[in-house]
Amino acid sequence: MSQPNKDRPWLIRTYAGHSTAEASNALYRSNLAKGQTGLSVAFDLPTQTGYDSDHVLARGEVGKVGVPVSHLGDMRMLFKDIPLEQMNTSMTINATAPWLLSLYIAVAEEQGADVSALQGTVQNDLIKEYLSRGTYICPPAPSLKMIADVAEYCYTSVPKWNPMNVCSYHLQEAGATPEQELAFALATATAVLDQLRPRVDEKDFPALVGRISFFVNAGIRFVTEMCKMRAFVDLWDEICAERYGVEDSKYRRFRYGVQVNSLGLTEQQPENNVYRILIEMLAVTLSKKARARAVQLPAWNEALGLPRPWDQQWSMRMQQILAYETDLLEFDDLFDGNPAVDAKVEELKEGARAELALLDGMGGAIDAIDYMKGRLVESNSDRLGRIEAGETVVVGVNKWQQGEPSPLMTGDGGIMVVDPAVEAEQIDRLNAWRAERNEAEVKAALADLHAAAADGRNVMPASIVAAKVGVTTGEWAAQMRAVHGEYRGPTGVGKGQSNKTEGLDELRDAVDMVSDKLGRRLKFLVGKPGLDGHSNGAEQIAVRARDCGMDIAYEGIRLTPAEIVEAARRDEAHVVGLSILSGSHIPLVEDLISQMRNEGLGHIPVIVGGIIPDDDAERLKAMGVSRVYTPKDFELNTIMQDIVTLADPAAVAAE
Repeated sequence: MSQPNKDRPWLIRTYAGHSTAEASNALYRSNLAKGQTGLSVAFDLPTQTGYDSDHVLARGEVGKVGVPVSHLGDMRMLFKDIPLEQMNTSMTINATAPWLLSLYIAVAEEQGADVSALQGTVQNDLIKEYLSRGTYICPPAPSLKMIADVAEYCYTSVPKWNPMNVCSYHLQEAGATPEQELAFALATATAVLDQLRPRVDEKDFPALVGRISFFVNAGIRFVTEMCKMRAFVDLWDEICAERYGVEDSKYRRFRYGVQVNSLGLTEQQPENNVYRILIEMLAVTLSKKARARAVQLPAWNEALGLPRPWDQQWSMRMQQILAYETDLLEFDDLFDGNPAVDAKVEELKEGARAELALLDGMGGAIDAIDYMKGRLVESNSDRLGRIEAGETVVVGVNKWQQGEPSPLMTGDGGIMVVDPAVEAEQIDRLNAWRAERNEAEVKAALADLHAAAADGRNVMPASIVAAKVGVTTGEWAAQMRAVHGEYRGPTGVGKGQSNKTEGLDELRDAVDMVSDKLGRRLKFLVGKPGLDGHSNGAEQIAVRARDCGMDIAYEGIRLTPAEIVEAARRDEAHVVGLSILSGSHIPLVEDLISQMRNEGLGHIPVIVGGIIPDDDAERLKAMGVSRVYTPKDFELNTIMQDIVTLADPAAVAAE
């Protein structure tokens, strides 16, 4: 007999999108048929960063980590035979959020949907992009204005849509402590609400506060993570009541979706990740007071590459078993009144309030971006140091490394590989789209979009018109760049050595010795070619190399191979290190090695790190790459020793 008071389960989502709009559409319809209750769209990096598929920076990135959407035709195909009026769609999109939402609205109108009834979320959180994910386009101030444009437009025209998803997920992926995750996310939310407050009638503001949602991470320390969620609930209620005077408790509710931690998923013994994902899900479902409204789980093999449909299905079944087979949803909160939980929640709130006061003193989140970025790099460095020292145990990585080979990885290597032909086909479709549209309409729409951005008007109405006449993603973003300029975010990697030099004495001596032989300080250039903005690995390599005494050059993300080659020539680098986590390593490294040889720099050793399958690693070495590192190479000092060896003229002569 069913329980009359049983809670409804959370929205069950799978974060998905790859290759082409057509392939992703088939995947969505398949997942919905398997019991998924909401869509969560992953876009490829060119779409996220505002480039068309044929842009030089898009090379090798098209369809890799998500679906390419260059125009209305792509969006139309993405949701073919999926009635948007009946969907709850989450779109993980930030810098181009106004544009992708405009395309979505245009498709919904074509389907005959009532736009005011659409339900879903655009992530639309630019502040965390400067701190952790790197898909920003414009500087912080105009980006904040565009976030507010979307929120204001949704409030008046798409009232059931969540116009912003304050995203602390990527802060934890970048190394944030629970207190930092709480404080930096809440500071982001207040920055947006402060921007929105003057735009709406005072009596309407509480309802707008009620539309802000959060996207949160849950790590492996699941008691602490559960307490963090309860702390989020309390602190948000406090901020809404005290800072914004919101009286209705319904509008102060902390509404959040979650994707559990990917940072802790291991390439070694990847089958263990299934248990990690389950344990992390418990942190955001066991406590009714802090239960997620929507959950999407990574797949067991995400540290290896792109999950296959079966892998995603397995993660979805995990949610369904907890929601429908267990009795979890039949009970009130299991932790209310627990003294250990209450004490931990208070401790986290106290730490977060102190950090929030510090950020407020700096002028808020926008003015504190450099500070927050530096703190995240430092926290991540501490986290890695604890793993290297064995203080933090990671099963199969720094303890119990011996094990049976996984039968899950036989056959296709345990991951899905995107066909390289996808990129050329997408570019052909893009060229055909451009050829068939009315150029006069496109020109007029782009002029109005430019004027709206320049005049400080809300860019949403002009963006929707542009979407309907066939403007492309790259053309929309080009207008934003033309008005607001490009932006290069802080790297968080200071020039001066830190005081964390314990255990580095031998390496520092080796760097000094090789530098003497070279006649100047060993110069190590760290580069991130392509559009991959996940900079954690590059930052940590740069920080450790700096602390070992090397002269490092690290200019941050989103560089063309040509820019990295020019930097290697200008800086007279002794070793070049590339970090690529988007799966585009083959075309990008091939291009860079070719350009280095053409510039007479073929003698400089190149090392590459990323999520790189074994077969690809062999291909890279055949191209001339000296060393290839993957997430299993977690001992940074071993990598440092390799760099010293590669730069040593005596070692080179011996070879």
